[in-house]
Amino acid sequence: MDPAEWQHLLQTVFVVFPSFFLFGYNQVVVGALVSFKAFTKLFPELDTVHASGALESHRSVIQGVYVSSFTLGAAIGASSCSFIGDWLGRRKTVCVGAVLTLIGEALSCTSFGLLQLFIGRILTGMGVGIFSAMVPVWQSESSQAINRGRHVVIDGIFITSGYAVCYWVNFGFSRIQEHDVSWRVPLAIPAAFSFVLCFSVFFFPESPRWLVKVGRVDKATSELARIKRVNRDAEEIAREITAIEVSFESTASNASSFRDIFTMKDGKLFYRCMLCIGLQFWVQMTGAQVISTYSTTIFQQNLKLSDAVTRILAACAMTWKFLASFISLFTIDRFGRRVLFLTCGVGITMCMTCMAITSSFSNNNRGAAIASSFFIFLFNFFFPIGLLGPSYLYCTEVASSRLRAVMTSISTANNWLWNFLVQMATPIALSTIGYQYYIIYAIIGLTYVVSVYFLYPETMGQSLEKLEDLFQQDVSIPETVKIAKNLSGLPPDEELQSGQLKVKVEQIEQE
Repeated sequence: MDPAEWQHLLQTVFVVFPSFFLFGYNQVVVGALVSFKAFTKLFPELDTVHASGALESHRSVIQGVYVSSFTLGAAIGASSCSFIGDWLGRRKTVCVGAVLTLIGEALSCTSFGLLQLFIGRILTGMGVGIFSAMVPVWQSESSQAINRGRHVVIDGIFITSGYAVCYWVNFGFSRIQEHDVSWRVPLAIPAAFSFVLCFSVFFFPESPRWLVKVGRVDKATSELARIKRVNRDAEEIAREITAIEVSFESTASNASSFRDIFTMKDGKLFYRCMLCIGLQFWVQMTGAQVISTYSTTIFQQNLKLSDAVTRILAACAMTWKFLASFISLFTIDRFGRRVLFLTCGVGITMCMTCMAITSSFSNNNRGAAIASSFFIFLFNFFFPIGLLGPSYLYCTEVASSRLRAVMTSISTANNWLWNFLVQMATPIALSTIGYQYYIIYAIIGLTYVVSVYFLYPETMGQSLEKLEDLFQQDVSIPETVKIAKNLSGLPPDEELQSGQLKVKVEQIEQE
């Protein structure tokens, strides 16, 4: 392993892993804790088990708001990156997120009042929202085209690791749920990762592209040399810095403010923003959050198993999802983004359709109930392949170089808002329309497949500057998709300048 790969490995271990482990763990940790006896004794306002009628309904609303307040905090945190991401830079912004999660986790695990509990949950969400928007941007801007996909898609693996660990931790502490330690320790565990992240982030290079954007070209040259582990006077460093500068200069007169995102100037900005927003919409609205957050409830309703067995089965489902996440790590830079998107889309649409069918018979048919549970595991196989890690990667690739932090933060905030909607609506939907709820996600999944096929261009193997130049070409959206597919077949190290790309586009159009 060369020095550059060692540096990337260390960055992955000490920055990327803590960021996205905190994402997954904190998102689902309170889902099981709110039913622990010690927790409900201290916070009776959240106890729905020992209530009925109007009181149960009232407490269900409070509990739902508490659980989902994390996602509202995350939406605020992700949105804030539109401003602080370009003001503070990538590393300092990630540090702000780490400080927020540390404070939030400290407040949560030491809570003796409902208000403190809520504030801790919201602050934790804000920090995680910053991670989800800024870390993929930093990774993309600091990675080479040939391995950028593998470097960023690993985020999804770490998210699912947080899910899996959390489910097993909660299962273990459910055995002693009469004691305060049963919920305080699970809430305190992630604080160790937040503490490490506060300091580790500054041991790694800042984004060269951000440094060029703010006029610190000399520092950008040094940081790029650190990333590639070569002499700063090397020809490849000078060539790449020049390409970054040219890319910024070519867009400087057109796109420099937030309102420009809602126009089609400077390389189809609105189209590119909608690609990001659409992808993050489908991450939540194809049913993934239903499976991740409410798998315990679904297993319990369908199979009528004991609480302990149900928790084990749910933990196994999340562990299986974690293992399935590794598939995209080995395929994202080999088969491309579109192939993974389409494979995932077809798979999850099929799973939701089958879950709707089997769940409609599961109350009276044990075979159908087992089949329904099987499709939960199958969904957890397909979803990480094309929507978990790859979605964060793709958004950073198609975003404008000058407005990358802004566009990524907007699309990520959109993700968290849909997440909030799903968390609030799912308990009500499952109890009212039952199996028909899965039909909604099957239909949305079908729209995902169609949209990816016709609207989403391939980005594999292309530098961020080459992708920027592609969107600058005066061609229609369908032609952009077609051209990108052809360009993805070029050697990764073949850098086309603006004039060369224009000639290549004309050749492809003639073909």
